[in-house]
Amino acid sequence: MTASNTKTLATNRKAFFNYFVEQSLEAGIELCGTEVKSLRKGAMTFKDAWCEITGGEVFIRNMHISPYEQGNIFNRDPLRKRRLLLHRREIRQLQVQVAQNGFTLIPLSIYLKGPRVKVQLGVCRGKKNYDKRESVAKRDAARDIDRAIKGH
Repeated sequence: MTASNTKTLATNRKAFFNYFVEQSLEAGIELCGTEVKSLRKGAMTFKDAWCEITGGEVFIRNMHISPYEQGNIFNRDPLRKRRLLLHRREIRQLQVQVAQNGFTLIPLSIYLKGPRVKVQLGVCRGKKNYDKRESVAKRDAARDIDRAIKGH
């Protein structure tokens, strides 16, 4: 995502707090035209979104894309499941990884790569409560260090 033609539309910060990201990969997403226009405006949330593999296809669930105001009859259901575009071998590889105990597929970010909308997927393992407290403590310590540096 470091290329000059990419623009991040949204990042799932809650995913990084609740999960350890073991591996990430890029996938295309199948959208209708009004959904793309709504995404470009930033009218979406996916903090509770997750992915499932069904029938050899990967779907993203619980991602809310608000209806486009000028879309009238072409608007779709905001919470419908959307198909992700991956190669067959990538889907098989993800199936093997997700079949392991404690792993799940979580969308990490949505971005534009040229004219196309892409999703960064993460193969994630859930954090325990003590792991979450540790990451909050690290973040607070880093914030205190930054404040001390700015103060001097």
